[in-house]
Amino acid sequence: MKKTVTPYKDPEKSKKEQVTQMFDGISTQYDRLNRVISLGIDQSWRRKVVRLGTEIQPQRVLDIATGTGDLAIALTKTKAKEIIGLDISPGMLAIGQEKVTQQQLENTIEMVIGDSEQLEYPSSHFDLVTVAFGVRNFENLQTGLQEIFRVLRPQGRLVILETAVPTKFPFKQGYQFYSQLIVPFMGKLLSKDEKAYTYLSASAAAFPHGEAFNNILRKIGFIEVEDRPQTLGVASIYCATKP
Repeated sequence: MKKTVTPYKDPEKSKKEQVTQMFDGISTQYDRLNRVISLGIDQSWRRKVVRLGTEIQPQRVLDIATGTGDLAIALTKTKAKEIIGLDISPGMLAIGQEKVTQQQLENTIEMVIGDSEQLEYPSSHFDLVTVAFGVRNFENLQTGLQEIFRVLRPQGRLVILETAVPTKFPFKQGYQFYSQLIVPFMGKLLSKDEKAYTYLSASAAAFPHGEAFNNILRKIGFIEVEDRPQTLGVASIYCATKP
């Protein structure tokens, strides 16, 4: 990250604590806001993540920052026998668990409270690790990525979906207007927490997207690293392999 961006700028709480507080607070409105703010396009991005995961026919999958479980549930299309949806927010996980139960997927998906920077799984355990809109919330980005590298098996795949910032005119200027003014306004209107959506926009702007993030993944030890910009550059899908 270019700088440490936190939701509430509270010196008494770590970024991790503030992120947990934020997502607990907006959990009941999160799905609705996601659809409104992304104009529903986030669902197509997740489908692309699933397709990339399906290519390696995984048996064990870890979805970090699973939130309300949309990606974990979509990942059942990979035919994996075990899918772990991990998140630090009990509020988000509770909603995710409701979805899992409603769709009778309890035998495949387990929703777990956990810290992405201290994964309680053995090394080389998972075939596939996914993260959708979560790595920019890591308190220590490198530590989180190193943990992912550790729990992936050799030849295992990491697929990350994350927001990005368009670089070309006029999309860059349009994105800045939308993310800095419209998104916080919608967040305040629908969730009553303007700071949460101001943070989400600011953290996206501070995140080292594109080739900068590719280089971080390579430094961790990943190979076959590539990023695939989505929808005029407002998001990217990163794909990498553990050698």
